[in-house]
Amino acid sequence: MKPTPMPKTESAHAQHAQLDRYGTAELVRTLIDDQRVAAAAVDAAALQITRAADAALPRLQAGGRLVYVGAGTSGRLGALDSAELLPTFSWPAGRARSLLAGGERALALAVEGAEDDRGQGAADLLALCPVADDVVLLISASGTTPYTLGAFDAASASGALTIAIVNNAGTPLAAGAGIAIVLDTGAELVSGSTRLKAGTAQKIALNTLSTALMVRLNKVYGNLMVDLRATNAKLHARALRLTVLASGVDEAAARQALAASGANVKLAIVMLKAGVDATEAQRRLDAAAGSVRGALA
Repeated sequence: MKPTPMPKTESAHAQHAQLDRYGTAELVRTLIDDQRVAAAAVDAAALQITRAADAALPRLQAGGRLVYVGAGTSGRLGALDSAELLPTFSWPAGRARSLLAGGERALALAVEGAEDDRGQGAADLLALCPVADDVVLLISASGTTPYTLGAFDAASASGALTIAIVNNAGTPLAAGAGIAIVLDTGAELVSGSTRLKAGTAQKIALNTLSTALMVRLNKVYGNLMVDLRATNAKLHARALRLTVLASGVDEAAARQALAASGANVKLAIVMLKAGVDATEAQRRLDAAAGSVRGALA
């Protein structure tokens, strides 16, 4: 039997074998410079990310969920992207789920051995009762994480769209998923520490994919995040600024419209720009699938 080839992300970096002997300034500069590889790797995967967004969009429009799965750094990055969709885009929490090997306690503490349990990955995914309209994002630097592969097995059996985000080509996840986003970041400066540029590339890819989907789902007007959920003082102030920017009115008029709309920025903008009340503005938004531009057409 041939030995399993070592993933690039686990190999030793050829250029910095004396990293521990660098002075602080050289060490910091080297670490920063190596992070640039992450952005280049995502740029090289732009077509794969585009395919993933185009394939996921109709499923989400049909009511499907985004489900993020991973272990360690990959799982935590998935949980972060999932958590940020509600306050940023008012994407329902029930439609952005995350599964992390070891459960919620693994967000802050390493749970030894959790990532090696393929059966638990399948069980955790099945507990969400996956359906064909769901989009399952399987995040794994190595592309071989048993927990994530178990979730992939269950997602595939349900007919859900499976999108792998990996840092090694030719791995089980990359080969098996419906769409594979391969972020070839190569060896890490600290050998095997994929929380470095492999993790950075995953974060960029997740930001890009989820934001592209939210834009296509009419959560943005121009380049303004008009579907935010104002849950604190900072976000209420942001909602006011966005309403002013989008409508061109003064703050007093924007406050009045936001009060009448229940702090709904989209609704307030349509009310102000179309000169209609909240009921009519909502009717127009509903008819335009939530698009401010469409409601104003």
